[in-house]
Amino acid sequence: MLNYTLYINGKKRVVTADADTPLLWILRDELNLIGTKFGCGIAECGACTVHIDGVATRSCQMKVSFLDDVKITTIEGLSEDGKHPVQEAWKEIDVPQCGYCQAGQIMTASAFLAENKNPSKEEIREAMHGNICRCASYNRIEKAVKVAAEKMS
Repeated sequence: MLNYTLYINGKKRVVTADADTPLLWILRDELNLIGTKFGCGIAECGACTVHIDGVATRSCQMKVSFLDDVKITTIEGLSEDGKHPVQEAWKEIDVPQCGYCQAGQIMTASAFLAENKNPSKEEIREAMHGNICRCASYNRIEKAVKVAAEKMS
């Protein structure tokens, strides 16, 4: 096991782990950042999405050994008070049912909106298509992304 210095949510964190340990397990088991969820373990569902240098990334397949000199943001670090425009839109539209996938959905949406300030319906669907919601809240998710885009413009 080796020591790794990670920059998570604006803080320098040193962790000891095997080189092939997924970031997801570092976040949840070592750092107690449990907002990022385990869904499938094969980077298909999106529940484990975090930002790596601002890009939405599946943490279940990202090995800790590849994370030198990158900025990692989890749902806990998206905003200090939970008032990021995407989080606000999620509450306004009342998106979650069970809520399990919501952190990954919000992280995907916020990275997308950082790059596309005025997305079309089709662009929102394309950006969000890789995030699975077992409760099928897709219409509310789409609407919340549009509301968040309006808040950010």
